[in-house]
Amino acid sequence: MIEQKVVDPHYMLFEAKREKKFITGSEVVKEAIKRANVDMAISYPITPQSESMHLVGDIFAEGYIKDYYRGENEFAVMSAASGAAMGGVRVFTATGGPGTMRAFEMFPTWSGSRLPIVCAFMTRGINSPLTIQPDTIEMSFLLDTGMLMFHAEAAQDLYDMLLKAFVIAEKTEVHVPIGVFIDGFFVTHTRVSVEVTPEDMKLPAYDPYSAPVPVMDMENVPIRQIRDPFVMKSNFVSYAAHASWQQEIQAAAERSRKYIHQYLGGLVEVENEDADILIVASGTAVSQSREAIAMARKEGINVGLVKIKCIRPFPTEEIRTLTKNAKSVIVPEFNIVGWLCREIKTRIDNNEKVIGGPRVYGGMTMPPDLILDEIRRCAK
Repeated sequence: MIEQKVVDPHYMLFEAKREKKFITGSEVVKEAIKRANVDMAISYPITPQSESMHLVGDIFAEGYIKDYYRGENEFAVMSAASGAAMGGVRVFTATGGPGTMRAFEMFPTWSGSRLPIVCAFMTRGINSPLTIQPDTIEMSFLLDTGMLMFHAEAAQDLYDMLLKAFVIAEKTEVHVPIGVFIDGFFVTHTRVSVEVTPEDMKLPAYDPYSAPVPVMDMENVPIRQIRDPFVMKSNFVSYAAHASWQQEIQAAAERSRKYIHQYLGGLVEVENEDADILIVASGTAVSQSREAIAMARKEGINVGLVKIKCIRPFPTEEIRTLTKNAKSVIVPEFNIVGWLCREIKTRIDNNEKVIGGPRVYGGMTMPPDLILDEIRRCAK
């Protein structure tokens, strides 16, 4: 183990000189967690994230993590992560696809308990017939669990978002879990050049006493998970307590916006925003859109790109402003339901110009030609 020193997050993430490594997306997780000063990591194998948590286990053996173990199933892992976070430690885990579904009950519990857990979701298909191939359909199920949701385009995004997620999640006025999503296989098993922060640096430790809810230690009897006590009876007081807490979780997500701007540079990135045709995408669909835009440019077609980095909270005002004057808005997705298209359509006035597609699912790739075909139709 290399001896690490605690440094200011801003210096580490934005100023420190970086080293290039030629690594896979799974190895990116290891490199990020090595520098995240994590207290506990809990794992369970599920394709395509198994290798990432195996590698996290390796750095535990090297001394970079205080505790690590494999749970008996995904639900048990997320339950254990909940208990660890309630005890006041920084927790990391990962899952994907059917693992996400099996563990689902715990995600809104994390949010409701104001636990700043960071979880990497390596997305994959979950619908029948069974597939282990890339698909982002699980993200549609997680949209309203109360967690913040970052969607990485590529391995570099994954590295940066994981480290920044810990910083943002642990802010007192935020203090909700963050899911960092990456498209399985396309990124997890692809080797690319990634710029990583110095190995001898790590984030400051988590201070559980900065939390808006009591940490469960010997001074705080473990009978409360939220600021208001649990009221399980069927009466107006219990309804009001629960309703107000759900509003508080949503408010916490809204308060995170300023930190997302500070650390991620905003909820979206934009290129050529004045074009009549805009592509709005997240994750790997952004990379494919870049290729399609380059092809369209050779044909003399002017196309802009809006990359959505944060799904929750959703960049509503940004999308409204950026799409206001566009004649066509193309939304390519790696899932059958088109959840991102639905999100966009519910937030802008003239949603007839929003084109839901192309969509590929069940493990299919998305050739840039499919996006180019939509661009050509819009340009006519």
